Formats: sequence, structure tokens, C-alpha cells
Amino acid sequence: MLTAILTGFIFSILLVFVGKFFKGKLSILASVVPLGLFLYFFQFIAPIADGEVITRSFQWIPSFGVDLDFKLDGLSLLFSLMITGIGFLVFAYTSSYLKGHEYLDRFYGYLAAFMGAMLGLVLSDNMITLFVFWELTSISSFFLIGFNNTNPASRKSAMTALGITGIGGLLLLASALLLNNITGTYSISEMLSMSEAIRGNEFYAVAVLLLFGAAFTKSAQFPFHFWLPGAMKAPTPVSTYLHSATMVKAGIYLLMRFTPILGGENIWNYTLIIVGGITMLYSAIHTLFRTDLKGILAYSTISALGILVFLIGLGTEEAFLAAAVFIIVHALYKATLFLVTGIIDHQTHTRDVTRLAGLNKIMLPVGIAGILAAISSAGIPPTIGFIGKELTYEATYHSETIIIISMIAIVLTKILLLYAGFVAGIKPFTGKLPEEHKNVKAPGPIMWIPPVLLATLGLIFGIAPFLIEGALIKPVVTALGGDASEIHLALWHGFNLIFILSLITIGVGTTLYFIIKPSEKLVAVAARYNKISPENILNLINKGFVQFSNFWTNFFQNGYLRNYISIIILFLVVIVGYIMIGNTRFVIDYNSLSKITVYEITTTLILIAGIFYTVFTESRLAAVAAMGVVGLSICLIFVFYSAPDLAMTQFSIDTLTVILFVLVLYKLPKYLKLSDYKTRVRDGVLSSVFGLIITVLALEVLSEPVSKQVGEFYAANSYVEAHGKNVVNVILVDFRGADTLIEVSVLSIAAVGVFGLMKLRLKMRDRKRYADTTLKQENKEQ
Repeated sequence: MLTAILTGFIFSILLVFVGKFFKGKLSILASVVPLGLFLYFFQFIAPIADGEVITRSFQWIPSFGVDLDFKLDGLSLLFSLMITGIGFLVFAYTSSYLKGHEYLDRFYGYLAAFMGAMLGLVLSDNMITLFVFWELTSISSFFLIGFNNTNPASRKSAMTALGITGIGGLLLLASALLLNNITGTYSISEMLSMSEAIRGNEFYAVAVLLLFGAAFTKSAQFPFHFWLPGAMKAPTPVSTYLHSATMVKAGIYLLMRFTPILGGENIWNYTLIIVGGITMLYSAIHTLFRTDLKGILAYSTISALGILVFLIGLGTEEAFLAAAVFIIVHALYKATLFLVTGIIDHQTHTRDVTRLAGLNKIMLPVGIAGILAAISSAGIPPTIGFIGKELTYEATYHSETIIIISMIAIVLTKILLLYAGFVAGIKPFTGKLPEEHKNVKAPGPIMWIPPVLLATLGLIFGIAPFLIEGALIKPVVTALGGDASEIHLALWHGFNLIFILSLITIGVGTTLYFIIKPSEKLVAVAARYNKISPENILNLINKGFVQFSNFWTNFFQNGYLRNYISIIILFLVVIVGYIMIGNTRFVIDYNSLSKITVYEITTTLILIAGIFYTVFTESRLAAVAAMGVVGLSICLIFVFYSAPDLAMTQFSIDTLTVILFVLVLYKLPKYLKLSDYKTRVRDGVLSSVFGLIITVLALEVLSEPVSKQVGEFYAANSYVEAHGKNVVNVILVDFRGADTLIEVSVLSIAAVGVFGLMKLRLKMRDRKRYADTTLKQENKEQ
């Protein structure tokens, strides 16, 4: 299972070295990777249908309870099959859609990495592992959405998507840490057995809201939905893969996975019902005011995600069944419509639905796929969409939560989604072919076979729902904590209220399609309300935050080093001083102090004189020399107290520092007074207070009982374990080797930066010399 997850990442890395072989005719071979993974997961259908749960575990950081735990049950199998199955078709479709593209290999690399991240996400049985893959999906989708990086709109969309989903990732991590604090484990399976204890914990509501934040941002729920329409700037294969079956359903998967653990409480159910209800209806209405095919599909996707959140919120077995079926329904028809839209755009160079009609005369197979997908999205028999719609209505009608409002909202949503599906899947192919498209050519079979195959599956599963009933649907319901023994999918449920609602949906939606024609006037109507849209409001908040950040940065980062140091010291004085008030317990035992010798008195007086001379002298070089005297005085104190190694280190560093300061300051202008008398008094008082606090801290430390356990451990084990006689060196290099490695890395990075600046300066100097030489030559010629 781990190999299957890593396959996408390994293939992505290999493309760095062999990517050129996937840019030409061999590009279709890239689809072998997701196909192989699909076949691998396909073999688990039978055992999972029989109730088996397959787990794999690999140690990662066992001391923190973080392991690579993976679980394959009905829920994760369904998502794995969608990720790899639709992934296979998208990979194949891409070979024709981006044929000859300069960076086709790079695109496949991003796509493969995303596929691996999504597989890791849905298979993870550890919250930290899930979080890691969650973030990898955000990062890889960032590269996919911004693939056309020369387009500013693509870059902006990618940044927006990364920002919104990145915030969700932080919320998921916070939720994981909180749940670990409650349960003592990161294992999702172990949390399942402690669900009652979690729900009874005082932090249950906080954990739930954090989890909701992650799911809502990833699955584009209101008011975080606006990143998804913006992401349509990506190439069509990205829109198909990310926004029909994979990334946007990651939040849905998260909610479904944690429903048996956190679900059943009012805060869980009502929040999901309200947020899902608002999202599905709000986004469905938006489809009326769009003319771009991708825009229509984007908002209909958000609406479908809202329906899924709404169904999960209902929390009944019927709702779980409807959600499981609708996941398949939506993946099939939405992927088809996206692929069809890509073909239309690729062949006609437009996605404006007002300019599209009659394309059936040119690309009949594509038209058939589009019409079948539109029928399935509308819930018209005999497609699987009809079964999904019936189950959704039935689950809503039989729920005990705000039935009337819920029924009105879900019916209106389905009517509007029918309209959107007809506009995207039927309108471009019916009617009279415009003159501007008379010379449009039909696409190659590699482009039209994937959407035809997906649309056909939607029809087959509708006619024969038993094909997915026991293999996929029942295991999903079982994974959600429901009883799947009585589940039976059928195209005909009898003539009842649910069927009447279906007929009303089809009739009103079809009428709406013929009455309301997409136009720029409707787009303009929607544009009037952009000022109060969530996107605009969040943009205003973002601008305000940027302005405040600029003010804050300019106020504190004003270019004066002395101000930076003063602020840092003032902060430490306030914080440490506040803590120390009333908490100081040190007592000076004068009898325990050793006698003060004349050498110590002399050295201390020299040190104090050096400090005062450094502060009050008007010569830089004299100040540097006085600082050297201070450093050498400290060296002598180390010698007096039997620390020759520290004295030698101090002496070397101090001498080198003085020499460097002299070299740097020698050519600087005369010493300038950059502060007035009041500023110097203020700095003097601040320095004195800071020195007093450090003195009190030192006395506090000295008054604490001395524990020699750590020292004795190092002394006893330095030679035995690290084979070193110098205990200090062994501590730095072996026992605390990680710290030393990081410090060395920081110094190395700084050295590289300094070297880069030196090279840059040399280049600037060379350019100046070249310019001066050129100017002299021009003057001679004149």
C-alpha cells in the first residue's frame, strides 16, 4: 500500500531525468502509472465487499505516536478507485490536449505527485500522516493551478487556492493535536473506539470547529468557496482531476471519515446542514449568471459539494447512502463535462456558451458524452444520476431536521443544477452551427474516448445499479457506521412523493433552460453585487492586513540597528521584569563567598574603566580598543576561576573581533553623534535596568539547588559511548549533534549569502569598468 502511494512521487521524480521521452508520441505512456494503480486497488473490491478491512503500518516517529498507518475500507477504496481511474483517463486525455507543450513532462510530474498525495490522504489512518498528505495536495495543486505561470491571473488563482487551503491545513493540524490531547493517540482507528469519550470532553466543540475549518476550506464551502472558480484558470485536465473527483472532495472525505468519531451531536449535524445548505443553494443560483463553461461547472461543483456536506449533516443511514451514490454520480458526470469543455475550448478556442451551438455536426461523440452527462446531472432516468437524486430527496424527506426548509432548498438546488448541466452539456451541441465555427475540426479519439467512457458508465450504473451496490456503496455506508444489510439500489422506487418531486425538478429545470438564456446582461447583474461577495470582503480584509503589516514593519524595522536592540531589550525587560516581581527568592550568603583578591579587584576596575571609555569616547577606534580591554579582562576572570579553555576561546574571538572592527571602521567617516542627550539618557537607563535584571537572574540561578545528574551522565558516558575524553566537545558533537548541525547549517547558509553578495558586487564593479571603458572609447572616436 505504501508502494502504491509512493509510486506517484517516484514517477514525478523520474520525470526530472527522463521527462523528454514523455513530451512526444510516448506521452500517453504516462497513463500506465494510474492505470496500474487502478488495477491494484480494483483487486480489493471483493474482500472489502465481504467486510474485510486491510491495514498496513510502518514505523516513522513511534516516540511521538506518529507512524505511517494506512487503512483500506469501503470509504478509502471508493476514493482510491476514483483517484486512479479518473486519473488514468485524465493522463491519457492530457497527452492529446497538451500535445507538443514545452512543459508537458513537468505537468505530468505535478499531476503524478498530486495523485500520490491524494492516495496518501484517503488511505492514512494516522492524523499526522493525513495532515502531511493533506498539505502535499495543497502544494501540488498550487503548481497545477499556476501551471500557466506566465499568466498573472493563473498565478493569482494559485496563490489564492494555496492561501485558503493552507489555512485549512493549519486548522487540521490544530484539530489533530487537540484530539491527541483528548485521546492520547493520533490513530484514527483508535479514536473510533473512544468516540463517546471524545464527545463528552470539554474541548470537543473546539476540535470539531477546527476540523470543519479544514474541510470547508478544502471543499470550497461558503464563504471559502471563491478559490475554486478562480482555479479554473488551470488547464482543463487539472480542472477535471482536482475539481470533480479528488482535491475538492478531500474535505468531504475528512467529514465522512470522522462522522463515526465526532458525529451525532447538534454542533456537528446542524453546522453541516446549515453550511451545506447555504453553499448548495448560493452556488446553484450563481450558475444562472455565468457564460463561461468552466465558470458554470465551477459553481455547480461547489453546489454539489454543498449537497454532500448537507447529507453528511443529516447523519442518517439514508443520508449516508445518498452521499455515497452521489459521490460516484458527481465524479462521473462532472469529469465528463469538464473533459467536454476542454475539447470545445481546444477546438474552437472559446468557452463562451453564448457563442457555441451546433457542435454535434462536427464532434458527434463529444456531443453524445456531453448530453449523457447533462442527463445524469439532471437526474433523468435511466442514468445513475436519477438514483442519486431520488436517494437525496428521500434522505431529506425522512430526516427529522427542518424538513420543509431542507426540502425546498434541495429541490431548488437540483432544479438549478439541471439548468447548469443542460447549458454546459447540451447547448453547445444543439441548434445551428455559427459561421465562426464552420472550419472547426473534430478531436482525435484520445480526447473524446475518456468523456464518452465516463458518460457511458453513468448510464450503465443507472440501468444496472447492482454493479456498484455491493462492491462500492454498501462498504461505504458500513465505513460510516451505518447498517448496509438492507440497502438495495433500484431505478424505480414506485410512484410516491419523491418521484413527484423528481418530475417537478425535471419539468421546472427544463422549462428554466428554455426560458433563461445565458447572456452578458445576466453576468452584469451578478457583477453589481461583487462588493458584498465573500471574495471581495476577504480581499478588503487582506488589504487592510497588508497595510497594517506595512505600518508595523516600517515602524519597527526603520533601518536603525540601535532601535532594533532597544526594542528587543525593552521587550525582555517588561516580560522578565513582570515575571520576577514578587517571585525573587535569592539570598546572598556572604559567608560562602571566597575572599576577593587584589588581582580580581584590579581586573574588575580595568573592566569597568573599559566599559565607561567605550560608552563615552568620541572615537570609533578608541571604542573598539576599549571593548578589547573589556574582553581581555573577562579572559583573566576565566583564568582566575580555572577555566583556561573558555579563556582561550574568549581571547581568540575577542582578538579577531577587534581586528575586524578596526579594518571595517578605519575608512569610515569621523565619529558622528546620531542621538541627542535625552536619547542617550534613555538608552543608559534601559541598559542599567536590563543589567540589573540579568544580575538578579544570575543570583536566582545560583540560589537554586544544584543537580549534578546531567553532568554525571555526560561524564560517565562521554568516553564509553562517544569515545571522547573532552566532555564539552562530546556534548557538542555527539549528544547535542543535531543542534550543532543546525548551527553549522545556519553559518553555511550565511556564508553562501555573503559569497553571493561579494560576487554580485564584483559583477557590478566589472560592469562599471566595462561601461567606463566603453565611454572612453566612444570619446576617443569622437
